[in-house]
Amino acid sequence: MKLTSAFDISTSALTAQRMRMDVISSNIANAETTRTRFVNGRWEPYTRKMVALEPQAKPFAQHLQSAMSGVSGEGVKVTSIVNDPTPHKLVFNPSHPDANEEGYVLMPNVDILKEMVDMISATRSYEANVTALNASKAMVMKALELGGR
Repeated sequence: MKLTSAFDISTSALTAQRMRMDVISSNIANAETTRTRFVNGRWEPYTRKMVALEPQAKPFAQHLQSAMSGVSGEGVKVTSIVNDPTPHKLVFNPSHPDANEEGYVLMPNVDILKEMVDMISATRSYEANVTALNASKAMVMKALELGGR
């Protein structure tokens, strides 16, 4: 087992959670944006984004070596940022500049409550990985302390 394996795993998770927080922040900032791109003669509202995560891929030989050495994980990586397929919301607001003939405005599919829950989840995961990183650092420091005697 590499001495820095725990650092690598925690670092990959910190990076992934930071990306989640950035995307969630973007969703919240654009929760009222009704014009993002012009398609087929009309403006489309902002579409909520989500971060797709997966374990870091490695070849079979490395999986076998990891299993034999007792290392169970290699971290996580962001594979893509995908659009949420949830339909946009129709809101009645006849005074809005983007209202249609009936007075309805096509609004983004961003739910602020859902975004806040996701932000709390990402923050807690980030904090947990910082704690794991600090624990790993403390163990390495203690090992170096013991080795120096």
